[in-house]
Amino acid sequence: MPRTNRFISYFVVFVCSAVATGAFGANNTSGGSRFYFKDAHGRAHSAEIIDRYQPKKIVHPLAKIDPRINPKLQQAATIAQERAHSHSHSRCWQYVKEALLAAGVIHSYPKTVYAKEAGQELVNSYGFKKISVRDPFKAPVGAVLVYGARSAAGHVEIRTKNGFVSDFRSPIPSPRPLLGVYTKS
Repeated sequence: MPRTNRFISYFVVFVCSAVATGAFGANNTSGGSRFYFKDAHGRAHSAEIIDRYQPKKIVHPLAKIDPRINPKLQQAATIAQERAHSHSHSRCWQYVKEALLAAGVIHSYPKTVYAKEAGQELVNSYGFKKISVRDPFKAPVGAVLVYGARSAAGHVEIRTKNGFVSDFRSPIPSPRPLLGVYTKS
């Protein structure tokens, strides 16, 4: 028997016996759907064993259209999405201002410079209201999300059906702290 075939035979026997005895951590009592292991502190944990590839699995649900908010906000989201770039140009508040103005949601161009000040101006000058949503993924389509930052200008974006848009499109919200979500009736 050639040396390589003997090695392959021993390897196959080792792997089969290891799997049968549970040496790789699979628990056979639950049908092999979880992997059990211990962390560095000795605590037992488990993780789901994925046995099928899911190329189009939705991690976050699509945004809902709230009939109580102004339909022009949905139009502003569409306008912003059409004008947005694939990467940031550090002009988020300018692009959101222009989309709101083009859709007719606001009657004049906002005067604030910093994105983190957008919420107060929208409430004070344009009839927006802050809604009690703390998760950006739960914001309705067309909602304006304002983010803060200590030393920077902040960030502002509009919720679309499948993501967020300002001067660029993104499937995930900004990592900055959320100051508020604003809509208009």
